[in-house]
Amino acid sequence: MSRRVTVVTAVHGPSARFLPDAYASLRAQLLPDGWEWEWVVQQDGTTDDVRPYVPDDARVTFRQGRPGGPGVARTIALARAEGTYVKVLDADDRLTPGALARDLAALEADPTVGWTTCRVLDLLPDGSTVGFPGDPDEGPIERGAVLGHWERNGFRAPVHPASLCVRRELLVALGGWMALPASEDTGLLLALNAVSRGWFSAQAGLLYRKWEGQVTGQPAHDDPAELKARRAVAAARARALAGFGWGYPPAPAVPAPPVPATPPAP
Repeated sequence: MSRRVTVVTAVHGPSARFLPDAYASLRAQLLPDGWEWEWVVQQDGTTDDVRPYVPDDARVTFRQGRPGGPGVARTIALARAEGTYVKVLDADDRLTPGALARDLAALEADPTVGWTTCRVLDLLPDGSTVGFPGDPDEGPIERGAVLGHWERNGFRAPVHPASLCVRRELLVALGGWMALPASEDTGLLLALNAVSRGWFSAQAGLLYRKWEGQVTGQPAHDDPAELKARRAVAAARARALAGFGWGYPPAPAVPAPPVPATPPAP
């Protein structure tokens, strides 16, 4: 029986036209023997302008729901996620060849790694790509490293949450994406790293499309009061999780000492 990785995509009307490009990048993925992918597409809303762009493929499921933002759409999509691992693919982004195989290789090789990210390139409107300075080296990301870097570097994470691939059970245990109007993926990344090690692939695995309609480019995304609140609650969640001492994988249960037998009555 094949093992499965679930690719989760939140989409709304303005980004729907990019779904065919995302699908083409997914179809181009070559997975190891015994693996397959499924694509769970969840519309953030109930309008009629998304469905025409959803491909007719038995591996693809599409549902709609009342608007709540991309974090809500992705989290409710987990009800249909049957894979061992969950890979994020935003509707306007594209995977590079081999991206899924590299994620699977890292997660399958080390059970102490709960999630992976990779190098991301901006995909500009003219089709050119631009990289980010300061990517970490290929290899593990130890617990707590992301929060520390994020706070020391102007709230910029060392790795990109849009490239996340995560163990499904760990994602569900943390409640999915944060209930925030934005930065819900950064909040999840901070929480994941508070309880588990990650892995960074230095090979570019995601093309992050830059276009004028994207949500992160709108003025509301940088509203100072909201931005301060989003950062505060994301950091508080990560610190609370780290403080509880729980981690992934969970420590083996310590068996209770045997109960001494009650001596017989004289």
